[in-house]
Amino acid sequence: MKNAAALPGHRPTAVPAAGAARSARVAGQPHQGETRPGAADVSTRDRVTQLLLERRAVTAAQLGDALGLSPAAIRRHLDAMLADGDVVAREQTVHGHRGRGRPAKVFLLTDAARSRCGTHHYDNMATAALRWIARTGGTRAVEEFASEQVAALEARCRAALADAGEDPMARAEALAAALTAEGYAASASTIASGGQLCQHHCPVAHVAAEFPQLCEAETTVISRLVGTHVQRLATIAHGDGVCTTHIPGPPPAQSGKTVTTVRTDR
Repeated sequence: MKNAAALPGHRPTAVPAAGAARSARVAGQPHQGETRPGAADVSTRDRVTQLLLERRAVTAAQLGDALGLSPAAIRRHLDAMLADGDVVAREQTVHGHRGRGRPAKVFLLTDAARSRCGTHHYDNMATAALRWIARTGGTRAVEEFASEQVAALEARCRAALADAGEDPMARAEALAAALTAEGYAASASTIASGGQLCQHHCPVAHVAAEFPQLCEAETTVISRLVGTHVQRLATIAHGDGVCTTHIPGPPPAQSGKTVTTVRTDR
């Protein structure tokens, strides 16, 4: 929910094929023992790269569904990207109760692949600007900057919530729709202890990793828009696959049970 457009140097960039830069450096020649990928393969890997940029961490099944590819086809592309060092695989983080069996693996772009997509140049510039603000104005100046960045987005989201009523979960669902329209691939769901708002894309994750004030300002805005206290459970900036915000529900009935939440972004 960070207002990436207002960060220094940010502008939309075209996404090249994940291995395009490498292919250009070797004049389009395949490595020994490799088969040169065809145009269709390159186009598909462009689409895989774009989805991973947007959603950060995605399972093979989710990629296949989004791209209309069979499990065997998406696995072939992911295996090739793993071999090229463009993606990494890791176990999916599961919050709350987990069923039997190992969690599905999620795939993420490597820093090298992201750099070839042109994202890190602007991340580095934004980080340098915030370091200068911190050095010259102190922590308070960084906090004020972070609050200002989310102010315009808060105003737009508040307008989208005008007819959502007072129920926090209804407001969370409307907020998720508003954030999705802004490009943050958000969703809201009801869970045993209340609800949660998930953001599957963070445009300034690398910057927020060093300056958590951006995440804190965003959490404050979510709390104001939803109309109740909220708690951040996970953030993309901290390395989680999704930014997850817990929305406490009403106190449980007198059953002697206590509902607790655990932070995972520390």
